[in-house]
Amino acid sequence: MSDLLRDLWYFAASSEELRTGAMFRREILGEPVLLGRDRTGKAFAMRDICPHRAVPLSAGRIVENEGVQTVECPYHGWRYGAGDGVCKMIPSLVEGQNYEPGRIRVRHYPTHEANGIIFIYVAADPRFEGEPPPPPQFDLRDLTKPKFIVHRIFAANMDNAVVGLMDPAHVPYVHSQWWWRPPSTGKKLKEKRFVPRERGWAIERHAPSSNSLGYRALFGGEVTTEICFMLPGFRWEVVETPKVRLFTLTCLTPENENSTRITQVTYWQNAPLLDVLKPILVPAGLEFLDQDGRMVDLQNEGLKYTQSMLMIDDIDVQAKWYQRLKKEWQKSRDENREFVNPIEPVTLRWMS
Repeated sequence: MSDLLRDLWYFAASSEELRTGAMFRREILGEPVLLGRDRTGKAFAMRDICPHRAVPLSAGRIVENEGVQTVECPYHGWRYGAGDGVCKMIPSLVEGQNYEPGRIRVRHYPTHEANGIIFIYVAADPRFEGEPPPPPQFDLRDLTKPKFIVHRIFAANMDNAVVGLMDPAHVPYVHSQWWWRPPSTGKKLKEKRFVPRERGWAIERHAPSSNSLGYRALFGGEVTTEICFMLPGFRWEVVETPKVRLFTLTCLTPENENSTRITQVTYWQNAPLLDVLKPILVPAGLEFLDQDGRMVDLQNEGLKYTQSMLMIDDIDVQAKWYQRLKKEWQKSRDENREFVNPIEPVTLRWMS
């Protein structure tokens, strides 16, 4: 797991998934993580293993202990603070047994909830107790609640999942639906200006390609779009007119070295036609992810026999950038210095 980036915020769950007083287990960066919402409504995350007998804490319950929201282990009733992971009570102790519960701690992950999304901060140091850096910002403005969320789990490591989703040349072959990019639209020359952004890059705002039928049908002729990527694995696209705004955020979270969770969160504003089409858009979003997932499965067949993959310019430049960003992030951590974005402005060209 050493190749996975730490000291960063990762998507953990949607707000709707966490009901008050409930919790569940999710694997993130090879670790079992308990995600929950205490009875005051606050989201929290901690390692889903009781230090006593290794029972998953997610099998327990959320209870109040002397005014503190805690998670109670189902095996022996040990209680850990939802806000800090510190043990608050060991019920089996009797008078004269001076064992201090506060000496025991479950790893606790800083949590941030905004715009219907819950992020957790995964530090390189499992004993991290300081103040984490600011959580990711995506210029969502007043898009506070997602219209819908879809997700899939790819049988791929984080690198292959990221590179596959940002690949600009696969669309006419993998996503050739009649209602979006039918083969009859053909391939066009794409020429896009790329600029560096925080821990990543952006395709500067531009008019959608003439063979992007879906955008033209839904938004008309004044539409513009901007596409951004940021470490560790966030890609978002903003499509808007002077009145309408569509925002799609794709979050990649490594479960382990062979599995990556892909979550697409979609927002829109002042788009009644999209409200009407929502029952169609949800299965369409799932089909988009499934199409990419099927390519990952095919790629895995080849990777059984080879680990090498050819990268060419200009369609694979973004894949190369991603690897450069990863190396710079890890180097900046090792050298205890600020991250320096190695990407410079450039125009890339390809047929798609």
